[in-house]
Amino acid sequence: MADGNEDRGTDRHRHPYRAFRERYPRSGSEPVTALSDLPLRLILSLVFVPLFLLLTLGFALWWARTGDGDSPTRGELGLLVLGCALLTVLAVVDLFVVVRRLRQ
Repeated sequence: MADGNEDRGTDRHRHPYRAFRERYPRSGSEPVTALSDLPLRLILSLVFVPLFLLLTLGFALWWARTGDGDSPTRGELGLLVLGCALLTVLAVVDLFVVVRRLRQ
């Protein structure tokens, strides 16, 4: 065959990332072997999951003990609780993703 497809199977076997490279060609000056720094993301996730969880619990307790006329208001503290809870969920999801990728 003159179209160059006759050794496609062996070529793909030698280059495991060929299908990825064909689908997503390089678009800039990033290194060919650039990888995410998964160990650093693991450390950051392990630090921030408990930190955000403690902040969520602390703001929730403060929110529960706030009365009318207190500053900050219950609505403001509720937003802080919600924000910290969302950050906790994002950090937990990132932790699971990093652990899964490190096991591969």
